[in-house]
Amino acid sequence: MNVEDAIAHLENLSDPAKAESLAAHHGVERPYLGVPTAKLDELAKEWRGDDLNARLALAKGLWESNIHEGRICAAKLLTQARLRPDDAGAWALLVSWLADLDETAIADHVANAGGKRVVWDTSRLDEMDDWIASEHVWTRRAALAFTQPWTKQNKSKLEDEAVRDRVLGWAALLAEDHDPLIQRAIAWWLRDLSRHDVPRVQAFLEEHGERMTRSARREAAQMMKRQS
Repeated sequence: MNVEDAIAHLENLSDPAKAESLAAHHGVERPYLGVPTAKLDELAKEWRGDDLNARLALAKGLWESNIHEGRICAAKLLTQARLRPDDAGAWALLVSWLADLDETAIADHVANAGGKRVVWDTSRLDEMDDWIASEHVWTRRAALAFTQPWTKQNKSKLEDEAVRDRVLGWAALLAEDHDPLIQRAIAWWLRDLSRHDVPRVQAFLEEHGERMTRSARREAAQMMKRQS
């Protein structure tokens, strides 16, 4: 599948009424087609093919189209646990997109793909250490969003617990960053982790909670209150 044909296919599936609603909801000026996310998932799986280089080229072209659904499809093309023979190109492409992130839906799909790549190669956390100091708020947010898989493990290994502690260190450094995007990202990371690792979340909130916004603290503790 080449980029031009993929975009034409997306345009043929457009729903003007839904596109208008999406544009109003996301509030970012770009083309919207109104194609359901479930359909985008189907298309991405269909378009993956066997040639990774061709897939990367398609993802790159869809991203550069700046079409809302095109960017989501681009991320979905890379949302796979294993990318053979080497996922370095996919990681580089995902990182190159960080500077373009400007709204939650696309950012979350990129994070889903990025999380797979970080799980596959945790040495990438070294590169991500610098993200939390970025002037670009979406890049700072991505440090937490890309590491979301470590909030979901029921049985964590020692190396997984080390990653949790590392990301909690990032969250501590960001606790006084009161941009709503960052506060929500910290709160969601803690909330999801609390389903599996209450002691770490309690310790974090005791030490750093006062530097967070009140609403973020409340969100972070939400699941623990339900469990008590």
